[in-house]
Amino acid sequence: MKNDIISDALNNIMNSKKVEKKEVRINKISGFLINIFEKMKEEKYIDFEVKDEADGKPYVIVKVLKLNVCKSIKPRYSVTTERVEKYVRRYLPSRNFGTVLISTNKGLMTQQEAEKNNTGGSLIAYFY
Repeated sequence: MKNDIISDALNNIMNSKKVEKKEVRINKISGFLINIFEKMKEEKYIDFEVKDEADGKPYVIVKVLKLNVCKSIKPRYSVTTERVEKYVRRYLPSRNFGTVLISTNKGLMTQQEAEKNNTGGSLIAYFY
C-alpha cells in the first residue's frame, strides 16, 4: 500500500525477518512511525536508528532483536476501555504475550497503559 507508511514499514520488517536479515532500511518515515518504533524498542523487540542521507532525507535502520510478528491493524478500530480486551484476545496469541498499540488522545500507548489510564482510542498495530 503506497499511502500507509505504518503498514509498509511493518511489512518491510516482517519480509526482512522471513529472509533472515538482521537489519532493515525504511525510507518513508513519519513522527508517528518513530513513536511506534520507540514503543517496540521499550519492549525490546527491535532497535532502531534515524539517519540522514547526503541530500538531507531521513531514513531509519531497524535491527530485529526478538520479534516474531508485527502487523498493523486494518481497519483502525475505535475501542473503549471495556472493549480493548476483546481485540487483545483477537490479535495476540496469549494474554501476557505481546503488545497492542493504541492511539489515544493522550498519545500512543500499549494496551496495558491504556487500561491503567482508563483510556480508549484507535488500534494501530500489534507485535509479539
